[in-house]
Amino acid sequence: MKVDAIMIKEEDNVATALRDLSRDENAEVSVGDKRVTVHIQEPIAYGHKFAARDIKRGENIIKYGEVIGSATGDIHSGSHAHVHNIESHRGRGDLEP
Repeated sequence: MKVDAIMIKEEDNVATALRDLSRDENAEVSVGDKRVTVHIQEPIAYGHKFAARDIKRGENIIKYGEVIGSATGDIHSGSHAHVHNIESHRGRGDLEP
């Protein structure tokens, strides 16, 4: 079975698309030795992130096992996760390490 996206760690809540994904398709996501299916809600470009599960406003965004930011609003499973709904925690001097 083909893999459409990857997550590195089981605690990740976003996946990275390995190809352009279309709205209303089911994406097969590799998570280590496991596979999960995520219904895509909107077009996702190759290399972009999408929510692998529902993420609530203020919740940490976890990619490759690392917190990369927080959700600025609710992000539904299968929706694009990008600068329009994520506030980065990287490279900021105003947040504690």
